[in-house]
Amino acid sequence: MPVHDVVIVGGGGAGLRAAIAVTETDPSLEVALVSKVYPMRSHTVAAEGGAAAVIKDHDSFENHIFDTISGGDWLVDQDAIELFVNEAPNELVQLEHWGCPWSREPDGKVAVRPFGGMKKERTWYAADKTGFHMLHSLFQTSLKYPGIVPYDEWFATTLLIHDGRCQGVAALEQRTGRVEVIAGRSVIICTGGAGKVYPFTTNGAIKTGDGMSMAYRAGVPLKDMEFVQYHPTGLPGTGILITEAARGEGGILVNSDGYRYLQDYNLGQPLDVSDSNHPVKKSMELGPRDRLSQAFIHEQRKGRTIKGKFGDVVYLDVRHLGEKIIDQKIPFVRELASKYAGIDPVHEPIPVRPVLHYFMGGIDTDKTGSTSLPGLYAAGEVACVSINGANRLGSNSLTELLVFGARAGRAAAQFALEQSPTELAPLRKQVVDEDERITKSYLTKEGGTERISTIRTEMRDTMEDGAGIYRSEEGLKNTCNKLAELRDRFSNISLDDRSLTYNTELISVLELDAMLDVAEAVAHSARARKESRGSHQRTDHPVRDDDSYLMHSMAYKGDGAPKIDYKDVVITRWPPGERVYGQEQAE
Repeated sequence: MPVHDVVIVGGGGAGLRAAIAVTETDPSLEVALVSKVYPMRSHTVAAEGGAAAVIKDHDSFENHIFDTISGGDWLVDQDAIELFVNEAPNELVQLEHWGCPWSREPDGKVAVRPFGGMKKERTWYAADKTGFHMLHSLFQTSLKYPGIVPYDEWFATTLLIHDGRCQGVAALEQRTGRVEVIAGRSVIICTGGAGKVYPFTTNGAIKTGDGMSMAYRAGVPLKDMEFVQYHPTGLPGTGILITEAARGEGGILVNSDGYRYLQDYNLGQPLDVSDSNHPVKKSMELGPRDRLSQAFIHEQRKGRTIKGKFGDVVYLDVRHLGEKIIDQKIPFVRELASKYAGIDPVHEPIPVRPVLHYFMGGIDTDKTGSTSLPGLYAAGEVACVSINGANRLGSNSLTELLVFGARAGRAAAQFALEQSPTELAPLRKQVVDEDERITKSYLTKEGGTERISTIRTEMRDTMEDGAGIYRSEEGLKNTCNKLAELRDRFSNISLDDRSLTYNTELISVLELDAMLDVAEAVAHSARARKESRGSHQRTDHPVRDDDSYLMHSMAYKGDGAPKIDYKDVVITRWPPGERVYGQEQAE
């Protein structure tokens, strides 16, 4: 295999943006773009609502910064947020120049829509297929750079470390089953989140925490892993997302009594959807995602949700918007509701329930995407910079993958230029060992009695039970113990398929191995944080405790349970305050 300058693992939005940044930093650099699926199948394509950046006169950088800090319940690094907010507009303008068809106002200016937890309208959008258009634009742009070499349908299994720095990955080519060295003088992980650790998620099947696990096993800590976000409006049964844009355009949530129940949860006053000039901050449906998901649980406990085939739901009602607005602003919502729920939202309300959506935590990085392992970088959902803290605001993530994908690309390129040529011999030896491990553990192993599906299902169930929207010491202890049991049982797993060509069962077991790592980091980090903050709600510790826990959790891989440590949050100009929504924040 050829030696590259930079290896990028993950072909979604962050990976493509990083690859473009590397080649623009120095056109002589060659980038290996390693992706376990064809890049246009990356999960970025599923993002619907939009990307946040200050562009309008009524808005300001200061507003965006404060919304993000308070939305993250102050568990954010404020220097990273300031940088992010200031660089965001340029990245979205650049994406337009690369062909992203942002929706426009009648006068031709870029249109923005309201999004949850933001006091001002600042979310750029392309109807309700924003991620689709962003990924297309990035992918098509990447094709013009001959220095970007694709490795489509290669599954990276481990980092290659030599001479104290990361110098590539071992990767399995799914077409042939061979494990090869993909070498580079620096590596960027852009593999996305790990939503499939939970049973009911908006995430695609490929989001299994592979990149998080690779870094974790190499000694890099996973930061703030206890903070996982539930989105309040997923379709029952499938978990498919009904975008926040539906509420941004005026959709409302009602319970079994037809009552707009969010007014009981201090999230604002009802928005008069017939008045487009009504202040967005008064729309309770645009409260932050963690608060809306928690409100659902309270309604469920009060017996005010609706019983459905796939469990309890509430209704998202957009009928009052009318067919014209629905088809113009949220056509994909209508398509999804029709295909997957069998209803037309023009005439019927949409059944929805909270669904696991996003990991605020991830590989610990600085503002350049650099990790504690020299030569290793990360960007996108797989990384924790940290700008999302205890709860990510909707539409910040698509902008994040652009801003920090670009920054990681530039930093990794500069690092690569400063390194001596890669020595292949020690890397090849590591890959031979990795190939032997995979073969002995899965392909030639006899007598195993455990099944992938059994362990995976039990892992997901215990994560939902103990580390879901509400948590307790007893529930988290049970989950931690169960995960330890599953890790032991995993060593006795058995495969039916021993072939080498497109062995999807082998890929599934490698993904499950990674998910167990991620699940343990989440559960143990959550058990150690004895407070409630953002998406981490402890019924036995219901109050936010800044004195003890205004710190990032750091999970380190151990022989058994992960070791949990902490490091300080960076505070610049915004001291911790009360996180309020609704009339309290009126100007």
